[in-house]
Amino acid sequence: MSEYLKKTWVVCLLASVSCFLWGSAFPGVKIGYEWFQIASGETAAQILFAGCRFFLAGILVIFFGSFTSGKLLKPAGAEWKHAALISLFQTILQYILFYIGLANTTGTKASIIVGSNVFIVILTASLIFRQEKLTREKILGCVIGFAGVVLINLTPGGMVLAMSFGGEGLVLLSTVAYAFSSVIMKKYSKTDNPVMLSGYQFFIGGIVMMAVGFCMGGRITVFSAKAALMLLYLAFASAMAYTIWSQLLKYNPVSRVAVFCFMTPVFGVLLSTVLLHESEQVSLVQGGAALILITVGIVISHREQKEPDRC
Repeated sequence: MSEYLKKTWVVCLLASVSCFLWGSAFPGVKIGYEWFQIASGETAAQILFAGCRFFLAGILVIFFGSFTSGKLLKPAGAEWKHAALISLFQTILQYILFYIGLANTTGTKASIIVGSNVFIVILTASLIFRQEKLTREKILGCVIGFAGVVLINLTPGGMVLAMSFGGEGLVLLSTVAYAFSSVIMKKYSKTDNPVMLSGYQFFIGGIVMMAVGFCMGGRITVFSAKAALMLLYLAFASAMAYTIWSQLLKYNPVSRVAVFCFMTPVFGVLLSTVLLHESEQVSLVQGGAALILITVGIVISHREQKEPDRC
């Protein structure tokens, strides 16, 4: 199993599946807000909604992980601390900072800042945790891939470069939190079951986010069958994507997996165009060019790998 998950084509396929699921959350969350009647400026309700989503994601991961292993997945001893620490960075800090920051900036700026998380993950893994070497191929691949993220988010009116700590600053801090969660997951998955860590970090983070959102005054008062199904899908997407991602991180260098994060905003924009009919958001040529840049960035960053198989 470990050797199989190290194969380049397997990493490409599974990482792309994860990014597609994360990308589908962009329009999914917007649709969920509409069906639950959560206004765009209701940050507390959005945090509460996200908490419900991640709590359900944790339940799903724990249930299916326990079912496939034939026993209840449950942290023991220090594993509780490991799951809680991952949850602090991966779910609690990342998403609370993101939602608050998003309320004070534009979606385009937020998407581009989030796209920079690949740089931050690789720098964190290489320079702080010393889990791998920082190479020219990784840097060049990141630069080209990030250019694709910027391109997919360009609008006819261009972008305003002004920044504020309460907006773009908090979104940037959320990407730092994600970077730390990735390298911490890589570290702990060497000895702990990554599926168990995924399930319980969502479970813990979901409870904390629900409490934070509720204490901030957030409420969800509108319920319907279709809204509940959308919430369940978003929980499934998070559960499946992060479980796959954690398995890839366990058996591969962080940078080899993280570079695929450039695909997430592309999938998000393209799926939003289809599902939300946001036809003015991106043209076919623009989306294709962005995808080519990101693909080239991924290939370059993988070029140092000496395996015979390729994407």
